Amino acid sequence: MSPAHTAAMNLAAASDASEHRTLIISLFAAFVVATLCITVWAGRQTKSAADFYAGGRQFTGFQNGLAISGDYMSAASFLGIAGAIALFGYDGFLYSIGFLVAWLVALLLVAEPLRNSGRYTMGDVLAYRMRQRPVRTAAGTSTIVVSIFYLLAQMAGAGVLVSLLLGITSDAGKILIVALVGVLMIVYVTIGGMKGTTWVQMVKAVLLITGTVLITFLILLKFHFNVSDLLGSAASNSGQGSKFLEPGLKYGLSATSKLDFISLGIALVLGTAGLPHILIRFYTVPTAKAARKSVNWAIGIIGAFYLMTIVLGFGAAALLKHADIIASNKAGNTAAPLAAQEIGGGGGSTGGAILLAVISAVAFATILAVVAGLTLASSSSFAHDIYANVIRKGKATEREEMRAARWATVFIGIVSIALGALARDLNVAGLVALAFAVAASANLPTILYSLFWRKFTTQGALWSIYGGLTAAVGLVLFSPVVSGKPTSMFPDANFDFFPLENPGLISIPLGFLLGWLGSVLSKEEPDKGKYAELEVKSLTGFGAH
Repeated sequence: MSPAHTAAMNLAAASDASEHRTLIISLFAAFVVATLCITVWAGRQTKSAADFYAGGRQFTGFQNGLAISGDYMSAASFLGIAGAIALFGYDGFLYSIGFLVAWLVALLLVAEPLRNSGRYTMGDVLAYRMRQRPVRTAAGTSTIVVSIFYLLAQMAGAGVLVSLLLGITSDAGKILIVALVGVLMIVYVTIGGMKGTTWVQMVKAVLLITGTVLITFLILLKFHFNVSDLLGSAASNSGQGSKFLEPGLKYGLSATSKLDFISLGIALVLGTAGLPHILIRFYTVPTAKAARKSVNWAIGIIGAFYLMTIVLGFGAAALLKHADIIASNKAGNTAAPLAAQEIGGGGGSTGGAILLAVISAVAFATILAVVAGLTLASSSSFAHDIYANVIRKGKATEREEMRAARWATVFIGIVSIALGALARDLNVAGLVALAFAVAASANLPTILYSLFWRKFTTQGALWSIYGGLTAAVGLVLFSPVVSGKPTSMFPDANFDFFPLENPGLISIPLGFLLGWLGSVLSKEEPDKGKYAELEVKSLTGFGAH
């Protein structure tokens, strides 16, 4: 596509946005004001550490299931997956499958035992039968790194989305948007804590499902509810023909790309059970039964949502030219909003502008809710695990701990803004897959070993967390995600020595291996009494907070 055509696309987008800018800004402002009101209301009820970290454990299974859905259905789900499907057809659709199947691992292995065993963070479970300070430091470090990786995706999505709406094409403007999202997220967490964040996530989940149902219905209506016609139009309009509906457009090009797909699949399926912002949600319900029920609700809601993202992605491919999707955003992140605009009547029409504004406002709501949950998870881990139990050695008051969490929120927000500005042109689904890989490499092995292996030791936990974390992050730094490709974070640099875009194939088995090896080689004798207590507690809920 010529530079002139790209410039024309951006000019048209800017013109269309300016015509309906009042509507767009009004919708955005209405959501931000509403969520800030919820946050302030919840903040007035946040009196103790239990309120700040776990929402006072007052949420029902359904409410928490809705909030988990709000946490999980991120910008990657709404923008990234739809974009991946619009560009790569069948291979993009594989993201949806991986994200959904992952919930079975969380439900079967983690949700109930974790709720029974801890108080506020993953570090509580690990420290129960091991040496507190080193294990909590490792857990806190891992939680913060995973959260920042995930935050990158949300920040990138925010920059792309608002730039599309307001016709902002300059890099400075996009960076300013990323900074605005960061500031809002800091406000949500510091004022509202877990209560405010949970209510925002519930509102956002309802908005996202409603908006997705609306666009899915309109796309299916356009093709007279004939899915075969929809897929056929998508295939012919993509320029790839039947290949668009077959495996291999992205991951079947070479042996390396096939390995990359296996790596991606492992990371997605195993990563959910190690994501800090999902794990802390299990502590917000009063009982283990409610935790299990909340995951069941989440599976139903998320399952329906991912089925609809398939329609969004193929609908975007059928309604929009492949070149136009890439002209708007190289990674395809704007495919869903552009499809909404097209189904409403196209650029320049009032119906198109209304649908574009509504869907984009919903997507922005999604980003704000998810970044709040992620920031809360990482700041809670810093305050509870590192500050209260390592730096202050258990002598910090609840008030001091909550103050530390708020300062940690500010610091994490600043780091996320800086990194999000660099990642603004990367596909958000791909960025989230990296967070899943890091979570599955560093967190999941230690959680499973702690809950189910009697001989697991402190050394095994440290080797697993730091080894898995170092391997995952190190491989990402030297992968095509960071350098060597036009869509890389640093496209002009070339240090992509590791050929895969996702490190999960190497780093996840390594995390499990190091946990086993560190325990076997450790001179420390595992506390069998503590393990027996943890086993009873995790399986029955006896003595749980």
